Amino acid sequence: CGPGNEIDSFKQSGFVNCSGLEVDPQFARLDITIDEDTIGFLEKNPETFAASIKTKVRPLAKTAVDLASARARPQHRASSCRDPAGYPCALRRSAQVGDGRRTKHTSSCSRTLNAVKRNGTVASGDDAVSRPPSGETVVLAGGVGAARMLRAMRLHDSTLHVTAIVNTGDDAVVNGLYVSPDVDTVIYTLADAIDPTRGWGLRDESWTAMASLARYASLRPAGSVAPNHWFNLGDRDLATHLYRTARLAEGASASAVTGELAQAWGVACRVVPMSDNRVATQVVLADDASLDGRVVYRAGETISFQEYFVRLRHSVAVRSIEFVGAATARANGLAALQHAERIVIAPSNPLVSIAPIRALRGVDEILTARRDDVVAVSPIIGGAAVKGPADRMLRELGHEATALGVARIYAEVCGTFVIDTVDAALAQDIEQLGMRCVVTNTIMNNDVAARHLAQVTLSAATTVAVARGGTTRGGS
Repeated sequence: CGPGNEIDSFKQSGFVNCSGLEVDPQFARLDITIDEDTIGFLEKNPETFAASIKTKVRPLAKTAVDLASARARPQHRASSCRDPAGYPCALRRSAQVGDGRRTKHTSSCSRTLNAVKRNGTVASGDDAVSRPPSGETVVLAGGVGAARMLRAMRLHDSTLHVTAIVNTGDDAVVNGLYVSPDVDTVIYTLADAIDPTRGWGLRDESWTAMASLARYASLRPAGSVAPNHWFNLGDRDLATHLYRTARLAEGASASAVTGELAQAWGVACRVVPMSDNRVATQVVLADDASLDGRVVYRAGETISFQEYFVRLRHSVAVRSIEFVGAATARANGLAALQHAERIVIAPSNPLVSIAPIRALRGVDEILTARRDDVVAVSPIIGGAAVKGPADRMLRELGHEATALGVARIYAEVCGTFVIDTVDAALAQDIEQLGMRCVVTNTIMNNDVAARHLAQVTLSAATTVAVARGGTTRGGS
């Protein structure tokens, strides 16, 4: 299986039917031919396969991971070449002109391997979601609303192939631990472990560790942020942040760690952070902010999203929002967005949950090109947010705090918009934006309602019989 002793390592791991491993130093390309007999091994051991190649061909290890985590196809030559947008073209059904030779990618492959199997096999980065299987649904997700929407999809169809691309602009370092609130909310919700009252954190939680921090507060020198006493981390929840922080310190990617966490919690949905690079959502305050009668932030000051959302309890007006690092960060899941059957924008805050994902290079371009395949669910019902400050932020930043206001934000990238029955009067105005409008009950206050919303949303995303601009009623 290739030159040298590579065959020995593959034999030891049971990988004995590889029909070719070829390194071309002149063009710095690693070509691997896969035959039908290897598919079963790859399904169960993609990381073993990648690790075996890494030890032999370290400079080209990235390509090995591309292959192991992409959907392997029999008798398909996977190359590390990239298309002009930077996406892996290993499974693209086209010819690629690169180094003067044309590498043809065939379209005769009949069998696919999921990048991250439903049994929890972990891959990282965009390669972890390179090309979804037939029928894949990709969901752009924030926190609580998105987590409930993903759970609703599972209730509706437990066999549905779903990839959740989750906002990480809210991530923060709390008492030295790396915390990813939206990712954790999605994982805990899909694991049926979320606290149902708060909508975040674990149920049956205790807070002994946080209470114990008070012992050290009086010793904190000027300028120190230790201990952080306003961002609570439950005792059981701490385990997640300890593991994530340790793995990131070892050099693991955010995608890999997130996959490991989802696997540990038995989550079948593929949960992918929007980027492996740090992107920080920051807000510029419109007014002074006070705590306990003392001004802690001045108008015009830029603070982190968690300072605004948790410490200030989003009680101060916002002048603007910034996504620091988004211009240079590499988005995860671009290929998944390209090839998914449908794309759902969850009922999350459009300004601080979905906007950070859209701010990444390539995301809006794909959404715009696939506009007719994109369906969004309004997080605003009757002029108010179900949870959080979305309605106030919309007004403060010059938008209309209605379902119509959200539709205007999404009009360029979304062809179908789902609104609640209480907003039915807005349907015609939404249609004037060139969007199809679906009117149904969107409040997921029980499993029946959640399942119904998922069914209506998924049907709206794939229905071709509905004429563009027509209103569809999805029931009550």
